[in-house]
Amino acid sequence: MTALAERTGSVNLGQGFPDGGEPPEIVEAAAEAMRAGHNQYAPLAGVPALREAIAEHQRRHYGIELDPAREVQVTFGATEAIACCLLGLVRPADEVAMLDPSYDSYAAMIATAGGVPKPIVLAPPEWRVTEEALAAAIGPATRVLLLNSPHNPTGHVLGADELELVAAACREHDLIAVTDEVYEHLVYEGRHVPLATLPGMAERTLTISSLGKTHSLTGWKVGWVTGPGELLGAARQIKQFVSFSGGTPLQHAAATGLAMDAAARDLAASLRERRDRLSEGLAAAGFGVLPTHGTYFVCADTRPLGEPDAAALSLRLPEAAGVVAIPVSAFAAAPTPDTAALLRFTFCKRPEVLDEGMKRLQTWSGAHT
Repeated sequence: MTALAERTGSVNLGQGFPDGGEPPEIVEAAAEAMRAGHNQYAPLAGVPALREAIAEHQRRHYGIELDPAREVQVTFGATEAIACCLLGLVRPADEVAMLDPSYDSYAAMIATAGGVPKPIVLAPPEWRVTEEALAAAIGPATRVLLLNSPHNPTGHVLGADELELVAAACREHDLIAVTDEVYEHLVYEGRHVPLATLPGMAERTLTISSLGKTHSLTGWKVGWVTGPGELLGAARQIKQFVSFSGGTPLQHAAATGLAMDAAARDLAASLRERRDRLSEGLAAAGFGVLPTHGTYFVCADTRPLGEPDAAALSLRLPEAAGVVAIPVSAFAAAPTPDTAALLRFTFCKRPEVLDEGMKRLQTWSGAHT
């Protein structure tokens, strides 16, 4: 869809990457690290300063105590972290329960490991995890439960009752939990609670996050996994033969960034305003706008515009309206009529970019209806 946006000159509200906003202090820290000679291979586990900063971040925000040497692994972004965890833990024919819809790398990595993805189906507009959906996804062959909160593509932040349902299922079925928490600081209502903080979960949970989303540095691809050494070791063994290490000066700068809590809070406040701006613009264009409590994304129902097939509409919008969005069905294993009618729009763009996109959609919808 990004290529389509470039070809048509459309406003790209599809792919979730910011157009600026990175803290200048972190950029300068990267330059300083390069000038200081931090340009060679980092240790496999990651630069010690970054591992210590990650451990301190988890302690400061969530009360999680970690050994930086044994329980922290730096990766090339959260996507590599997901791949290393799944390739290290999933055996052929193992089943992996995962939220559906979901980030598109999950199913691909499960299949690469020889596993079988089993969807925990979420239904709009609230996208809540239910006991029934968990029971349908978990069976005797389930080994891993892959969780994502705040959730892409829906923007849902799992509540305490949902997290307890997930934790109870993991304890009952002796599952390993792998949690993707890259949007942990981009929560606009409620709060993010790591699954690892629930009773009985620290010893069975690998937690993934990254600098990209929380500091508008998606191109740096600095991510990490934390958790018990015996589980983390499986991911580290895969990492050794996938990329070993790299991005050394960026890792040093990331250690600086992780201490900048105020920058993350400021970004969240700015994104909350932009979420509201986008939601109001989409509603004015005639879409049915679903609530979103975290991430970069708003989902919008196309049926009020007489368009039940959002995927088909997404292919027409760049030419017809000059705007790109992504159908939620692209993230779903088996789209229902409700999910098939949803488009995902990103609001991590400058206000003027959002305004231009909304102007184009409102012009299109006025002519369309």
